[in-house]
Amino acid sequence: MLTIDPIELGNPKAHHYILGAIGPRPICFASTIDKKGVANLAPFSFFNVFSSNPPIAIFSPARSGRTGKQKDTYNNVKEIAEVVINLVNYNMVEQMSLASSPYGSEIDEFTKSGFTPIASETIKPFRVKESPVQMECEVFNVMELGDKGGAGNLIMCKIKKIHIQENILDENNMIDQHKIDLVSRMGGNWYCRSDKNSMFEITKPITTCGIGYDNIPKEILNSEILSANDLGKLGGVEQLPDETQVNEYKLMELSDLFVELENNQKQLEKSLHKKAKVLLKENLLVEAWLTLLAFND
Repeated sequence: MLTIDPIELGNPKAHHYILGAIGPRPICFASTIDKKGVANLAPFSFFNVFSSNPPIAIFSPARSGRTGKQKDTYNNVKEIAEVVINLVNYNMVEQMSLASSPYGSEIDEFTKSGFTPIASETIKPFRVKESPVQMECEVFNVMELGDKGGAGNLIMCKIKKIHIQENILDENNMIDQHKIDLVSRMGGNWYCRSDKNSMFEITKPITTCGIGYDNIPKEILNSEILSANDLGKLGGVEQLPDETQVNEYKLMELSDLFVELENNQKQLEKSLHKKAKVLLKENLLVEAWLTLLAFND
């Protein structure tokens, strides 16, 4: 294992390792305005939501790693403490990247990148019409993390109003995670697209407590077939099926397999584990447990 000290390593390489490891990172496409009325657009992937009540988002325009200079976004929010956080989807990612060019502070990135500015309702900076979600924010605190190149500045934002494109909503007027088609940043020049090929669901144990790894039978825990993710899913059940349930399932669903491999117990166990793995992939958790427990019944 490679072990490094990011302070000793220095910023360029530390930046590479940290950003290469921490991702994908959501993108805050920040719209600000200076006291002369010049609009600015810039994307930042040091960004996330930190509270829903009150609604708080934080992003960080870091100092230039080469010159140590502050970004125009930082300078603007120090003058006018307002920002629109525009979320970025795949349809606008190339224009967003163009807006990240190091234009001078007198240049309007809306014009350079071809985005359409639309008036906000509660603040001065413009919204990006093409963005699927636009959040009008009041900046209530700016925390500087250092004075050297690469040092971040935490821009703490209270979300005052949210505008959502109707074409990304589902039948319940909630955001459809497939339709929004968000993009995010990885290391180097790499991005990630949140589409059906990269997304999956995991049921959150909000109101229930699973049995945990420690209560999974040892012969299942030491399976040559089941992965750590499979075992984690198995550990999420509140209780194991009882003996009656196992016997009924064995008789109805597994009898042919038991007859076929009656004289080869090792192969029978492997076959049951393989069958359980398929069931887990289909999110048939109870059936997977019944299959696994049938071997030692």
